[in-house]
Amino acid sequence: MKEFFEAIWRFIEAAFAFETEFFHLLAVLFVIWIVYMLISDLLNKKNTIKHNFPVLGRLRYFLESIGPELRQYIVANNREELPFNRSQRSWVYASSKKENNYESFGTDKDIYAPGHVFINPALFPFKLPDNHPNKKDPYFAPCAKIVGGYNNRKRPWRPYSVVNISAMSYGSLSKNAIQALNQGALAAGCYHNTGEGGLSPYHSNGADVIFHFGTGYFGVRGEDGKFSIDKLKALVEKNKFVRAIEVKLSQGAKPGKGGVLPGAKVTKELAEIRSIPMGKDALSPVTHSAFNNVKELLDFLENVAENTGLPVGFKAAVGKLDMWEELADLMVETGKGPDFITIDGGEGGTGAAPHAFADHVSLPLTFAFTSVYKIFAQRNLTHRVVFIASGKLGFPANAMMAFAMGADLINTAREAMLSIGCIQAQQCHTNSCPTGIATQNKWLMSGLDPTLKSVRFTNYNKTLRKEILEISHACNYQHPCQITMHDVEIGMGDSKATQTMADNYGYEKVVVPFNSVDEFLNCPHLGGLGKK
Repeated sequence: MKEFFEAIWRFIEAAFAFETEFFHLLAVLFVIWIVYMLISDLLNKKNTIKHNFPVLGRLRYFLESIGPELRQYIVANNREELPFNRSQRSWVYASSKKENNYESFGTDKDIYAPGHVFINPALFPFKLPDNHPNKKDPYFAPCAKIVGGYNNRKRPWRPYSVVNISAMSYGSLSKNAIQALNQGALAAGCYHNTGEGGLSPYHSNGADVIFHFGTGYFGVRGEDGKFSIDKLKALVEKNKFVRAIEVKLSQGAKPGKGGVLPGAKVTKELAEIRSIPMGKDALSPVTHSAFNNVKELLDFLENVAENTGLPVGFKAAVGKLDMWEELADLMVETGKGPDFITIDGGEGGTGAAPHAFADHVSLPLTFAFTSVYKIFAQRNLTHRVVFIASGKLGFPANAMMAFAMGADLINTAREAMLSIGCIQAQQCHTNSCPTGIATQNKWLMSGLDPTLKSVRFTNYNKTLRKEILEISHACNYQHPCQITMHDVEIGMGDSKATQTMADNYGYEKVVVPFNSVDEFLNCPHLGGLGKK
């Protein structure tokens, strides 16, 4: 026994001796490191702060590097941050996890601030009959219009959900993120827009898909890099879950700006999906080569629709209105036109955009959408087009405002990313997204489990739809398509109190034909969970 305790004591003495030597070594290395930084900073001619304040000057850059985190978690209050404040993010996180997303003790938002949205409830809300579809499924909120119905497309389509996933490419997002969103869309019944990076295996889990392409024609381009109708026909024939085709003219965050995916990111898989050479930069030019003006755009859309049988539309940011007026006039003159139009607000997100474009080029959604909708309403064209709105609409009140303006569907992008774990680190452009969403780094991607995160997105999407329906019922409506410009008021500051959206934007929303939700449920063209 004595030998046993002596052995333990010798071990403890050895451990203390090692610890002492280890910390002595650390102290020496620390001094060497300080001396190295001191000499390096004194010789530094490129950075004034480091040169004038050696070693200490580095503290300034360290604090600057963690500034976003300090503001996000410590400094900013619940309503301060942009693009999404803590209160908004918390609502998405709680909704996606099926946790308590309520708030207590009253709102902490300044409801007298200019721009605050007020939704006018009825004295008596809509009472659901016992046999109403929303009694059985409180999340059932399909589109009130049939996409491609007016133009008699071969495969018209009624989206199952009024809330859907906006255009985000594989390449911009990781394969795990795309798969999580697509599996979640399948379970929720909403559609998934591919983004301009092409149709990948990760978009192909069975959810309804809008195939989206831009100036690079990725996935549907020939050897010369130009659009190939034969490749598009083959893609649509092979993938029956593709329900519509969207042509990107521009996006809110960077209209009139092309894009580059660095060759280092162009893997063999990405090269095959996008029909481009592996290891070479993937360029998205500023302009389309398949058409050059409004008339040619209409002809192009008709050609795509005739060859695929699918509804066809386009996505665009809004600025000058002369070409929008030309488009509307040609639609009246020819009887042809897009089946749907996606209006992308200037506040919309992107993986990477120049500051000037993101901050100043194109109108934000409320101004953009109302400007375009008025043009179509004045020419009695709104019944021919399904209007899709995008730009920070993934919250109930924002969504209801969009429906009041005339939107038939809304797309969500960053809110969908938040639901699968995005923490708004704003590192999308660096390939170092810590949550594995906006990166191609294999280690970072490995932390994102598509099966788990798909459930999170499904929960978020269904919760948003449920709250949209509950607000509609509070206004004594069955469906959000019934809400009008008089049901939503905008705070104008203390001087003018509030104004209805009709007064503020100078038009009345055209009534969308509506009989009952049962009619939607029994529609033969219903997509998503209602596929016949």
